[in-house]
Amino acid sequence: MDRRVRALYSGSVNTNCPSLQSSSAPAKAVWRLAPILVGCGLLALFAGCASEPESHLVSAPPPPAPTRDFTTTTMTTTTPAAVANPVVVVDRNGYATTIAPAPVTSTTIVMQAPPALQQEVVLAQPSALHVWLPGFWTWRNDRYEWMAGHWELPPRSSTMWVAPRWEQQGNAYKFTEGYWN
Repeated sequence: MDRRVRALYSGSVNTNCPSLQSSSAPAKAVWRLAPILVGCGLLALFAGCASEPESHLVSAPPPPAPTRDFTTTTMTTTTPAAVANPVVVVDRNGYATTIAPAPVTSTTIVMQAPPALQQEVVLAQPSALHVWLPGFWTWRNDRYEWMAGHWELPPRSSTMWVAPRWEQQGNAYKFTEGYWN
């Protein structure tokens, strides 16, 4: 092996440099600590560059809330069903018939037009029986809220989903909930 390579691996001091030929322990300690001191100095120098000056910029207060040019009136009516649970009627031949109550309906009327429908990504259908119910805008807490579309199992195989809808009635907009028919 070359003498220089051996010197690197053995950790010995380079003897070609006349100032390093001193065998005193303090001189060797200084030269071994020199890289550490240089590294600490560089670290301190770069740490000083990384700090930012204290900011004296005062930000402005937030802008006031926008004023409404319209008045919002919400009217919600609920029509309860006559019978809370389905009734099973058995005729004289022993056949059973289920009579389902009328669904509970809710009507909301507001003075502000609903936003345009949002584009939705239809996820994979969980099963062949599931039906996609698209998203829609509903009125909650005095504002429109988007209800995302989702897959749902119909209550019976013969039922169809009637989507919720907004209908303009003069200057007002009437919301009708969706339901299975």
